[in-house]
This record gives sequence, C-alpha cells and structure tokens, in this order.
Amino acid sequence: MMSEKMSFKAGYRSRTVFRLCNGVFMALIVLVVMIPLLKVLSDSLDKTTRYGINLWPQHFSIDAYKTIFTNKNLYTPFLISVLTTVVGTVLGLLITTFGAYVLNQPTLIGRKFFSKFIFITMIFNGGLVPTFLVLKGLGLTNTLGAVLLPASVNVFNMVLMRNFFSQIPNSLFESAEIDGCSPIRIFGQIVLPLSLPALASIGLFFAVQFWNEYFNYVMYITDTNLYNFQVKLRELVLNDQNMMDPSVVGFGNMVKNAAVIVAMLPFLFVYPFAQRYFISGVTLGAVKE
Repeated sequence: MMSEKMSFKAGYRSRTVFRLCNGVFMALIVLVVMIPLLKVLSDSLDKTTRYGINLWPQHFSIDAYKTIFTNKNLYTPFLISVLTTVVGTVLGLLITTFGAYVLNQPTLIGRKFFSKFIFITMIFNGGLVPTFLVLKGLGLTNTLGAVLLPASVNVFNMVLMRNFFSQIPNSLFESAEIDGCSPIRIFGQIVLPLSLPALASIGLFFAVQFWNEYFNYVMYITDTNLYNFQVKLRELVLNDQNMMDPSVVGFGNMVKNAAVIVAMLPFLFVYPFAQRYFISGVTLGAVKE
C-alpha cells in the first residue's frame, strides 16, 4: 500500500515538473514570436525614428495607416490582394472539390490512370519557361488570370479532399441513389454539407497562398498597376527614402511597418474563427478504418 502511494506521489511530481517546464518553454516561444511583432506595431504608430527594441510608441500617430488606405499607390494593391484572394479561394475550392469528387467515383473509367497522372504532377512540373510560354500563348500574361488559374489547381489539396470524401459511408450515396438523386445533387446536398471542416481548412490554405502571392506577379505581370500588396510591400521595405510626407522625419519607416501590420491583419482575425475547422479538417481523412 505504501509503495503504491509513493509511486503515485512520484508520478504526480514528475507530471507537475513536466507541465511546469512545458509552460515555461511555451512562454519563451511566445516571447520570441511576439517581441518582433510588437516592435513592428510600435514603430508603425511612432513618429520618432528609433533603433532597438521599442515596444511602446513615444509619439503616437495613425498617419501611416491613413496613408495606406488613402494613397492610391498602396490601397489599390491592397484591394487587388483582397480581390485575388477571394476569387482565387472560391475558384480553387470549386476545382479541388469537383476534381476530388470525380476521382472518388468507383465507376469512373480510367480512375487509376487519372489518379496516378495527377499525382505525378505534384512531384514534377513543366518548368518555369514552359509555364510562361503556355500562359503567354493563352493570352494570360499581364492579367490577373496568370495569378489565379495556375495557383487554383493544387494537387495536394485535391488529394486531401479526395481522402476525406473516401471516408464518407457508401450507404449515404446508395440511399441517395435509391431516392433518385443525381450525382450533382448528391454532391450539393450530401457531400458538401458533410465536408465543411475539410473545406474550411483547404479554403484557408488557398487564402493564405493567394494573399501572400509574390512570385507569379513578378514573373507573369509587367504592368505595375496590377501588382498586389505583397509586391508593393517589398518595394517599401527596399526603399530607404522617406515617402508620402518628406516633411515628417521617419514617416517612411512608419509606413513600412504599418504595411507589414496590414498585410498580417486579415488572417490574424480569420484564423481564430477557422481554427476549429482547420484542425479537424487536417486530421479528417488521414486514418482509414
């Protein structure tokens, strides 16, 4: 009896020490991540140009944020980023869900061939020059279609969605077919409502991809009026001169930091609401019973 009590106390102490060490470790990680973000936020609200770790603005001002949303050179790229993110996410979800649903049909002729063919494209691609020539031949260069269409076809997301569809019981499909439902009606009324967690996670993947898109803009678009916010943000970071208001010392540095905060804000607000669906959507379809 005494030995059981001693072993229980030893186990309780070890668990307590582990939880304490785990909490301290996580707190350190939070500090390492938050301190640079707090510095950028502080510099975006501080008219004083200072070096070092400054976590609180001395001369508070929101002029930099006003500049971003009132200056055409900044708010137009921001609107382009919002537009491409929304349209690209919707388009990517349509292509991914329809493609995964078709590949999941056991009666599809050549199902294994198409599955292997699509999987190969996830490992090997046509290369940069052939892709550019194809987009140029289709007349998509210098248009937002050069950004939207290639990124909307994501084989990894399609495979993930197909694995999720395969976990839906076949009895649901059989019952719907007996009731006279067509494949499109089954897809719209049965498959999609059951796929909300997977759709949320994959939609978040697409949204982050389109929002942070940079490479396709500089490779396939030469018209600067079509550049998104990320391209303009890089130009701001590389530009060492004060901009927008030369009379204010350090204003260019404020705008740079404010642009970084604006670039992060959308997903800082979206992710907490989508986190529950995101976690469940990533794990669903990963285990086959």
